[in-house]
Amino acid sequence: MNATTKRVLVVGAGMAGLCAARELAEAGRHVLVLEARDRVGGRIRTHRDQGEIAELGAEFVHGQSPELWDLIREAELETYELDGKDICHRQGKLKKCDEQGEMFKFLNGLERWMGPDLSFADYPPLQNLSPEKRDEVINYVQSFNAADYRQIGVHALAVQQHAEEEISSDKVFRIKGGYDLLPEFVAKKVREAGGRIELSRTVERIEWQRHRVQVFARDGGELAQYSAEQAVIALPLGVLQHLVVVFDPVPAPLIASNQLAMGPVRRFTLLFRERWWAEHEDVQLPAMSFLFAHDAMPPVWWTAHPWETRTITGWIGGPRSAAFAQCTREQIGDLACAELAKVFSLPLAYLRGQLIGCATHDWQTDPLSCGAYSYVPVGALDAVLKMATPVRDTLYFAGEHTDVTGHWGTVHAAMRSGLRAAKQVLSSTRAQVHELSVRQG
Repeated sequence: MNATTKRVLVVGAGMAGLCAARELAEAGRHVLVLEARDRVGGRIRTHRDQGEIAELGAEFVHGQSPELWDLIREAELETYELDGKDICHRQGKLKKCDEQGEMFKFLNGLERWMGPDLSFADYPPLQNLSPEKRDEVINYVQSFNAADYRQIGVHALAVQQHAEEEISSDKVFRIKGGYDLLPEFVAKKVREAGGRIELSRTVERIEWQRHRVQVFARDGGELAQYSAEQAVIALPLGVLQHLVVVFDPVPAPLIASNQLAMGPVRRFTLLFRERWWAEHEDVQLPAMSFLFAHDAMPPVWWTAHPWETRTITGWIGGPRSAAFAQCTREQIGDLACAELAKVFSLPLAYLRGQLIGCATHDWQTDPLSCGAYSYVPVGALDAVLKMATPVRDTLYFAGEHTDVTGHWGTVHAAMRSGLRAAKQVLSSTRAQVHELSVRQG
C-alpha cells in the first residue's frame, strides 16, 4: 500500500478524534473512527426538553480560539455572548459582584511566580489573603478546574492563565442551537471526505508494533478486529487511567497519563414553568448571568441570559461535587430548590411548584468518561508533553488532557490536540515516503 493512503484508526469520536479524523480523511488517508457511544461528541451532550436546551457536558465557547471559531463559522452556527450581570450572595444578601476583579488580579499573579512548582494550597500569596477572600479564591480554582486545590500545580495554573489571556477567555459565548451541532458537523465532514465512523463499538484491546495496530472492539456481543498502520487514541484521560482499554505493549503516554488527574464535576439544569427570578424585587436579577453563592451548594449558578429561557444551571467542580454523588435527578431537583429558596428568600413550596424537571449526567460514573475533565497536578507538566509525543510513528494520543498550550478541560483544547495528532501522522507519512525513495534511489 502506498504510504499516502495508509489506514488510520481513530479511537474515540469526541472533538479530538473527529478533528483528527477530518484532517486525515481530507488529506487522503483511509480513516475509520470507532466510538463506544451511540452518538458522536463525547463529553459534549445536549439535552432538549419542551423547547429548552440544556448542556449536560461542555457548554461555553471560551474566548476567541481561532480553531473553534473557524469551525463555528464554517458550520454557520449562531452564537451569542454572555453579557449579563454577575450576582454574589454574601451574608444572606444578593448584590452585584464588585470584587470579582480582585480575585482575577490575584490569579493573574500566578504568571509572575518564579518559585518551584507547588500545590495551590501551598502557594505563599494565598496565605496573605483574608479567610473570606482565601475561601473564595480556592472555591473558584476548584470549581473552574474541577480540581483539588491541594493537588493542582501552580506552574500549570500559570500556564493556563497565560493561555486564557492569549484568547481573551474573559469573553464567554454559547452556541444557540446546542453544542452538539458542532461535533455532528465535523462528523459529516469526515464522511464527506471518505472517512467512516462506526458507533457503539467498544474498544477493549489495542495490540501494536511499529507501523501495525490491531484494535479489538465489541459490537454488542461480538468482538471484531480492525487493523491499520497507525492509530490516534482520542480517549478521555479517565478511561486511560482506569485501564478500560488494554494496550499491549504499554506505551509511554499511558504511563505518563497516571501523573495527570481527572477532575469531578456535578452539574444540572433545572427547568421551571416561568422565569421567576426575572420577577424578583431586585432589579438586577432579570439580567443575571452568573450567581456566586459561596456558602450554598452548589456555589455557582447561571442562566442563559441574554437568551430568555426558563432554565438555571447549578455547578459544583472539584471535591465538593461529592455532595451530590449518590443523588437521583429528583433528589437533586429537590435539594437545588431548597438552596435557591434560601438564596432568593423565596418559599420552598413556591419553587418546588415552579420546577418542571432536572437534566443532568454523572460523568464520574460514566465508564466512557470516568470524570469530567483533566487538570495538571504538582510536577506533572512534563506528563502532558509525554502524552503528546508520537509512539514509534504508530500511536498518537489526543484529547484535552494532551493539549500543550494550557487550555486543558476545554473544547478548543480537544480540537487542537486532534489537529496536532493528525499533523504528526501526516508528517510521519512524509518521512516514510522520503525514506522509501532514498532506499529505492
